[in-house]
Amino acid sequence: MTKTVPITLTFALSGLLTVPASAATMQVKVEIPKLNVAEYHRPYVAVYVEGADGKAASNLAVWYQNTDTKEGHGTKWLPDLRQWWRKSGRSLDLPIDGVTGPTRPAGVQTLDFAGGSPQLSGLAPGSYTLVVEAAREVGGRELLKIPFTWPATATQSGKAQGASELGTVSLTIKP
Repeated sequence: MTKTVPITLTFALSGLLTVPASAATMQVKVEIPKLNVAEYHRPYVAVYVEGADGKAASNLAVWYQNTDTKEGHGTKWLPDLRQWWRKSGRSLDLPIDGVTGPTRPAGVQTLDFAGGSPQLSGLAPGSYTLVVEAAREVGGRELLKIPFTWPATATQSGKAQGASELGTVSLTIKP
């Protein structure tokens, strides 16, 4: 005579084991304003996370001209993103899969990250700052910062308003 084990108990327990370790999500919206200037160039933009120590903890996005032109390759001008370049950029081997991409047109650009994404998975619990830096040829530079705590235990949101090279930058984190 064989003894049967209830299968329903096995399935119920296995469902508990599939819950993700970090279900938090981060959404960053970066507004690139439309400028009425004689010679317009799309800005180079770096979006990154800075730790409480002021060091770069993670690169979320870097938008630059990534094709050759008569003026040269776009990486030549990346040092114009001064803060990002000093903290992270100069030590990177570009392009970075999933992080670097072409410059973006005027308008609101949205970046979505899951807690387990490569950009966020290395963040230890603590206080951080979202940093968005923009620099434009024949234009200016601008740097905006929004503080946050990781991982999120409650919904967090913050905004920063640019004056020239950036419009509104917003951050929303949900547990």
